[in-house]
Amino acid sequence: MNASPNASTTVDEEPAPPLHPLERFSGRHPARTLARLYRQHLGSLALATFYFVIKHSPVWLMPAITAHIVDQVTRPTERSWRLVWLDAAALAVILVQNVPMHFAYVRRLSAASRSIETHLRAAICRQLQQLSIGYYARQSAGALQAKVLRDVEAVEQLTRNLFDVGLAALVNVVFALGVVAFRQPRFVLYLLVTVPLAAGIVYALRKQLAARNAAFREEIERMSTRVVEMTHLLPVTRAHGLESAALARVNESLERVRDEGLRVDSINASFGALSWATFNGFNMLCLVVAAAALLRGWFPISVGDVVLITTYFGLITQSVLSLVNVAPIFTKGLESIRSIGEVLSSPDLEVNQGKPALDSVRGELGFDGVTFSYPGASRPAVDDLSFTVRPGETVALVGPSGAGKSTVLNLAIGFIRPTRGRVLVDGKPMDGYDLRSYRRFLSVVPQESILFDGTVRENVAYGLGPVSPRALEQALRDANAWEFVQALPEGLETRLGEKGARLSGGQKQRLAIARALVRNPRVLILDEATSALDTDTEEQIREALGRLRRGRTTLVVAHRLSTVRDAHRIVVLEGGRVVETGTHDQLIAAGGLYARYQLRQSGAAASAILE
Repeated sequence: MNASPNASTTVDEEPAPPLHPLERFSGRHPARTLARLYRQHLGSLALATFYFVIKHSPVWLMPAITAHIVDQVTRPTERSWRLVWLDAAALAVILVQNVPMHFAYVRRLSAASRSIETHLRAAICRQLQQLSIGYYARQSAGALQAKVLRDVEAVEQLTRNLFDVGLAALVNVVFALGVVAFRQPRFVLYLLVTVPLAAGIVYALRKQLAARNAAFREEIERMSTRVVEMTHLLPVTRAHGLESAALARVNESLERVRDEGLRVDSINASFGALSWATFNGFNMLCLVVAAAALLRGWFPISVGDVVLITTYFGLITQSVLSLVNVAPIFTKGLESIRSIGEVLSSPDLEVNQGKPALDSVRGELGFDGVTFSYPGASRPAVDDLSFTVRPGETVALVGPSGAGKSTVLNLAIGFIRPTRGRVLVDGKPMDGYDLRSYRRFLSVVPQESILFDGTVRENVAYGLGPVSPRALEQALRDANAWEFVQALPEGLETRLGEKGARLSGGQKQRLAIARALVRNPRVLILDEATSALDTDTEEQIREALGRLRRGRTTLVVAHRLSTVRDAHRIVVLEGGRVVETGTHDQLIAAGGLYARYQLRQSGAAASAILE
């Protein structure tokens, strides 16, 4: 944030996130990206796997023990009773150990999956802080929120199901094949044929599932955007009685989500039913073949072997069926990795790493032949712009809508970079410096004050850490805000509600000015800071802004010319070019575009008074 002009300022480099693969996060190769994420938690995942194999042992050991007991019953010997008791003791041990081993497994898996979840969300938020402002003009807030919440949650669910179901299936297949190969190797071939067939069914529908899940995710993001828009438009909607239109707009999106969800559910239903019928058919065939081998005497096989083979085959097919049932979760998780990759691998970054930091700023801003064009625009927003703002000078930008005023402010803040030409800070190109260090000497008072659901103190001192009560009070007094803050139920500790909902527009703006004052900036950006305010409130804001501008380099944008007449210089823009420059009196005397604006606004004001 901003600092005192005399302070020695350095940029506190935040440490790189510990989850190194996030720096090379690729949504195009989700499986490889997932593997890189897991490598950073290899210890926890390896321990979780070890605990899982032990705790899961009853599932793959019980068929072998059961088969052994059946053989003792059908072919009894003198040792059969003792062996049955030993088998029972073994069963008791493997059942009892499941409780502590399951607890240990869940703890280790949760440690890894929750860490991945946290690191992913932190990485997305970190990336959002580094993406250019232009990126946000192309992305909706609802879609970005869905990536942080829904997509990361889908990755966490993918991890849990990969171990709970995927690892179980792998362990079951490996041990089942091993035991069958030891007891009846002839049946291994049968298992090796049917298991790949089951896997083939999964693969056959995987692409269709992936496509449908991608479409479903896009519809969810669109719905989220519509809901966010609906909440933002509530005052307009209620004021004009447009509730039905607003609901119709949202319902259209909800119906698309429903239709796309039905398509996904239909594919999943067909997939599951086909898989279940196929696997159980092979299971029945296995039982018939094993029984026939025993009854016909095709080769040596016991009753216990029949029980063992059919049980293990059922275990394998059930494992594959489980994979089939959670395939949508796997597909959704991989699709979510692609979605997260849209943010984490976006090249639209503001690059500051490795650039020198500004230790001080005198406050001189220069525009040297600056041209900037927005993507897809037919003409430049500003064209060959050249002027200098001297330290401590107030320069106002006026002109019709679309003249390029806001673009000039965004260039001065460093939100966008010139297509051609240079923006200079104290005579040196801005893009050669770490812009974070420059912005610590800068404050912005926007047209719409941005407040959050915190206390007055937290909003004014946002990002500064501890601020002395005296400095905070002085900033509020200079912003003409101290009186109304004192009248709030809890004074400085009063919570303001979401977006400062408990305050009027003028009160919000005065807190925004106090936020700028407490930072003691060298460069000040005022963007329509008095628009949409009544006359009395505007006068209070103008007084506060006068104190805020004192001794600081200031760029002002305003439609009301009454708020810029005392600027040191006024730059008149039209079509992205400078058409006039001078003081208020000089421009009025020149009789140009500024004078016509002044005449028009004076006439409108007079009409309003007469009415």
